[in-house]
Amino acid sequence: MPAPAILQQLRSFQVLGSVLYIAAHPDDENTQLIAYLSRGRSYRTAYLSITRGDGGQNELGPEFDAKLGVARTQELLAARRIDGGRQFFTRAIDFGYSKTPEETLAIWDHQQVLADVVRVIRTFQPDVIITRFPIPPGSGGHGHHTASAILAVEAYKLAGEATAFPDQIREGLAPWRPKRILWNSFNFGNTPPPLTGPTVKEDIGGNDPVTGAALGTVANQSRGMHKTQGLGGFSGRPGDGPRPETFILLAGDAPIAGIMDGVDTTWNRMPGGAEIGRMVDGLIAHFQRDDLAANVPALLALRQELAKLPADPLADEKRAQLDRILQACLGLSVETTLPRAEAVAGEALSLHHAVTIASTVPVRWMAVRYPSIKVDFAVDLPLASGQPASRDSAPVLPAGTPPSQPYWLREEGTPGTFRVDDPSLIGRPENPPAFPVEYIFAVGGQKLVVPDEPVQRVAGSPEAQARRQLAVIPPVSLRVDSAVELFPPGGAKPAVVEVTAARDGATGTLRLEAPAGWRAAPAQLPFQLAHAGDQIRLTFTITAPEGPGSARFPAVAEVGGAHCGTEREVINYEHLPLMLLQPPARFKAVSLDLAVRARRIGYLPGAGDSIPEALAQMGCAVTQLTDGDLTPGKLQGLDAVVIGVRAFNVRADLAEHLPGLLAYIEAGGTVIEQYNRPGRELGTTQLGPYPLSIEGPAPRLRVTDENAAVTFLVPGHPVLNIPNKITDADFAGWVQERGTYFPSSWDEAHYTAVLAMNDPGEAPLKSSLLVAPYGRGWFVYTGLVFFRQLPAGVPGAYRLFANLVSLGK
Repeated sequence: MPAPAILQQLRSFQVLGSVLYIAAHPDDENTQLIAYLSRGRSYRTAYLSITRGDGGQNELGPEFDAKLGVARTQELLAARRIDGGRQFFTRAIDFGYSKTPEETLAIWDHQQVLADVVRVIRTFQPDVIITRFPIPPGSGGHGHHTASAILAVEAYKLAGEATAFPDQIREGLAPWRPKRILWNSFNFGNTPPPLTGPTVKEDIGGNDPVTGAALGTVANQSRGMHKTQGLGGFSGRPGDGPRPETFILLAGDAPIAGIMDGVDTTWNRMPGGAEIGRMVDGLIAHFQRDDLAANVPALLALRQELAKLPADPLADEKRAQLDRILQACLGLSVETTLPRAEAVAGEALSLHHAVTIASTVPVRWMAVRYPSIKVDFAVDLPLASGQPASRDSAPVLPAGTPPSQPYWLREEGTPGTFRVDDPSLIGRPENPPAFPVEYIFAVGGQKLVVPDEPVQRVAGSPEAQARRQLAVIPPVSLRVDSAVELFPPGGAKPAVVEVTAARDGATGTLRLEAPAGWRAAPAQLPFQLAHAGDQIRLTFTITAPEGPGSARFPAVAEVGGAHCGTEREVINYEHLPLMLLQPPARFKAVSLDLAVRARRIGYLPGAGDSIPEALAQMGCAVTQLTDGDLTPGKLQGLDAVVIGVRAFNVRADLAEHLPGLLAYIEAGGTVIEQYNRPGRELGTTQLGPYPLSIEGPAPRLRVTDENAAVTFLVPGHPVLNIPNKITDADFAGWVQERGTYFPSSWDEAHYTAVLAMNDPGEAPLKSSLLVAPYGRGWFVYTGLVFFRQLPAGVPGAYRLFANLVSLGK
């Protein structure tokens, strides 16, 4: 840490004001306000994102739902490292677009998520809360947005009441009442803010005191970390000049001159803190930039004074901050490395502990502590300036340590909220270290504890992936061939599970746990894998019940008494750490009556979906296409072509190859084009053989209620009858939503609107499924979210999609 950064940390240590910013999703936050509060004003600043962005779109790859939420969690953490804020979450799931806060709060479980917001307030103890969105009668333009503000105001009023959520009080949290809660207002399309009340304005421009960079530039770099949302371009944008912001009071004491009016941000607010404030003033006034070690005696004296304060969340946080300042002035660095970042429970960890010190201040390395196993590894070594010291040890990772998995994904939740059994984890952005480490030093007669965790250095990797955290893995990982397996009623088919050894000599048995009414044979299969990395594919025969239905089949391996039942999935984006997920290894078996007349399907990828895998389950042979394949000659012999979601948004050359695709249709082919998103990135106004437009009020041209009634506008249309007779039952069990980004206008002389549907209180939308004959073939444009329904194993979605690809056959 360079001297200017250390001095700024001292200034930050001197400031006790705290601000909590609350909104609904990753990228909702005002990054310039966070940078201004944290870096410009030195306040403790945090962002509470109610969700992890699980329900959004992914501009970078195929990860959706929970996987996307994991990636966006890391994007937020990367953003906070730039703008200086901290990050919190609730257990709420981003279940996609919601038109009303009432729907949102019902799906989220209002009381449960409110409890989480209260917990974060009691944990972080902000003086002021700021919301990104207004409460009614204002609107955030999205049910999640408005709901986040409603929850913030409710939690503001409850967090200080000991009778509200008393379980948190019993856990050790104290009631906390912030001074006020404000709305960080903005104009809705140049219209006045919808709320009135006491208002204060503040210029959040300025420069970072350490680097000199404009805070707007820092904010853009922070916002640019949201690359899965297509915001990477912000990173290179300058952000100079003033930035006035308006804040409207929602509850609490009215501000007059600034958002922190009436808040004591000095050490005088803390009993016994006045002397600490005076000591820090002296440290700052006489800070030795050119001889950092010269600051150590004053820091040690300050540390002794700070130790006199009783335990308190803010005091404890300041103690940790002071220890980091002391460590920086000592030039003391620690690192715990291991040869590989993955370990199996019960193994000895090959840890290398390295310590260096740049100053000549006497420091003695006393021990290394492993808190999770309550073991101290004695060292007792004086450190010498510029001379690295190291020790190797081999503590055992406790047997029974579960495989690493984001804590909010360990158990099955509801459609609206994650299940978290350990309340101490609620609110945290990510898991604590799998095997924490503490370095114990003696300096100036005091004990200094420096926390750390084991990492693997990965040479040649992007900066974000150069150090991999320790992850716990099972001795074998499993992989099912398909997340969904389709069966005819009473039919049987093979199901394959791949077993991969993580260590040499993996011997055991594998079984599929068949639910009631289903059969799996044989009962178990043995395997023996000699070397790490070896794989074997084991085949079971699954027999479906005589009627329609669905069930989950967990795969379980027993290896040396260890119960192994997880897959291995890696999310790899260069701007983020490598993310290892280990979800349960299981597939959904679906018994349904399904007929398909198309057998050879071409698939042109869009922004990412799993439609090819679903087509394979339907018995189709799938050929991956590129833009250059969109000619009648190359498409000849295909029964249908399916275009991935948002293909026109992400494929720059697709529009110019559209004539070849239309010629294929004219010659008798069938094309199913899934939804695109309106806006500048669309790049074309021609999406089909006849005019149709998706421009317009996109938030309203969708149906968010997955249970919305569906009307058959043309009951005799082939899409609803051949080869599967579609009924109301085929729209049961849909997940998250019916459809999105429906066309706003279309050539009604050529396109047939097949279905009508609507959210409660709204007029029916008729453009979810548009079908047009063209020449001797068929063109389909659909906003129905097949990309969500097919991976979820929704039977009716498979039957309807089979009809679409079978058009004309």
